[in-house]
Amino acid sequence: MKKLPKLGCACEKHDLIESEYRKSNVGTDSTEGRMAQVSVIQCRLCQRIWIKYDISFQNSLELGRWYKGIIAKKDVSEMKPENVVEHLENLEWYVCGGEFFGNKEVFGQGKLNLDL
Repeated sequence: MKKLPKLGCACEKHDLIESEYRKSNVGTDSTEGRMAQVSVIQCRLCQRIWIKYDISFQNSLELGRWYKGIIAKKDVSEMKPENVVEHLENLEWYVCGGEFFGNKEVFGQGKLNLDL
């Protein structure tokens, strides 16, 4: 597997300005009732393509979180919302954030924390 470098680009953060990326919605992952929103984001600065998994909990907004990781252009068209968790967990690293993480972006790897 090719090593994915961390470039320090703005796309490694959550609060991108709309002019810095292109976004398309992939769908919703309803696995185990999560109702996570899945989207593909391409950075206009470094051209990397990310798959983003955004999950919020209706009963507890402070537990909302998102995860995003690099995805190869050739894999984008075949990616289904219910396969994104497995894709992210198999990456060398991903970026995560949201209320659950104190609204800070952190680098993670391995299993995603999707529990309430």
